Amino acid sequence: MPTSLCEYCGTKFTSVVNLTASPCFRHPLGSNKGKHKLYEGSEKSSYTCKYCGTSNHSLANLTAAPCFRHPSGSNKGKHSPAL
Repeated sequence: MPTSLCEYCGTKFTSVVNLTASPCFRHPLGSNKGKHKLYEGSEKSSYTCKYCGTSNHSLANLTAAPCFRHPSGSNKGKHSPAL
């Protein structure tokens, strides 16, 4: 069964319906202030931040860390995965 990943936190869901119905603890507006967002890329062995190039084997671990090249300012946002 294919899984759906959240772009903000890397949480895996069994369906897009379940993913988009739940609040996300790493939402850019604040914890649980918005829904999960579908990561539209494929599952990979390594994920890369689209702002700074940092890589991690886990989407959840990548999106947990602050990004020094985030558009809002250095370390003012989390890494965001490239597709």
